[in-house]
Amino acid sequence: MKRKKQLGSTKYAKYGYIFCIPFVVTFLIFSLYPIIYTTVIGFTDFKGLGATSFRFLDDPFQNFKLILANPSFITALKNTLKMWIFNFIPQMLIALLLTAWFTDRRSKIKGQGIFKVLFYMPNIITAATVAILFNSLFGYPMGPVNDLLIRFGIIDEPIKFLINKGIAQGIVSFIQFWMWYGYTMVILISGVLGISPEIFESASVDGANRVQTFFYITIPSIKTILLFTLVTSLIGGLNMFDIPKLFLLGGPDNATLTTSVFIYNQAFSGSYMYNRAAAASMIMFVIIAILSAILFLALRDRDEDQIRKYAKEQKKLMKEGRK
Repeated sequence: MKRKKQLGSTKYAKYGYIFCIPFVVTFLIFSLYPIIYTTVIGFTDFKGLGATSFRFLDDPFQNFKLILANPSFITALKNTLKMWIFNFIPQMLIALLLTAWFTDRRSKIKGQGIFKVLFYMPNIITAATVAILFNSLFGYPMGPVNDLLIRFGIIDEPIKFLINKGIAQGIVSFIQFWMWYGYTMVILISGVLGISPEIFESASVDGANRVQTFFYITIPSIKTILLFTLVTSLIGGLNMFDIPKLFLLGGPDNATLTTSVFIYNQAFSGSYMYNRAAAASMIMFVIIAILSAILFLALRDRDEDQIRKYAKEQKKLMKEGRK
């Protein structure tokens, strides 16, 4: 009977593998192959519209050296980091504040569902629509922002917002914050809802106020979720493309030029230097991997590490005792 059951389960399991085939094939064709191909051409002279052949360079790291010495790439990297930091910090602060507000069990907020939908809604609007919207809002000489500032007597003449580097970077950072804080809030709320209610009840009985409960119970309990949001925001922020590209095309004077826009320009504008675009992509991959590793190390569970270390020492002592 056991043998029959095992045979039956084996026959049944094959259907799971069959259902996985479409995903595996799609991944191999549209993900793994482009990644490997991009990695290879980064060490070649592959460039030019319609080119089909290439050769490996005598100096395999020539493209990487050229990219790292390119002033536009350095500018794009600085812009990307700057705009990511200025949108990520308020994004996390507002998301944590809203999470604390919505998950507070002592204050029953009415209409939570409506608020959550409104806060999350910017995330589902297409980037092209958002770019057109903000381009119109800060238009010159006539635009809603200029019109309001003149009506309230704050300024006398319209301001050319979109030719000011600092303002342009600030607008892009605000757009990224506005589009993604609702998504971050939903992720954090899902993490808080997974915490056992008994922990909060115990804290309330012990006399912990709302601030203490949030910082000493909620935050430590969702450390894994925080790590997820940090890493995904890092990856998304350093790959920022659609808003800077569609909003101001990287201008004014490369103020909103990001690394992704730089890679796009290298590959699909001008001389079609696919090899340098691939090299820049790999450089960004290494930067993201290093920064992600730093985040993992900074937010790792030290208590769990100590428990594992203690367990290993106990096993080692048990083995020595048997000998």
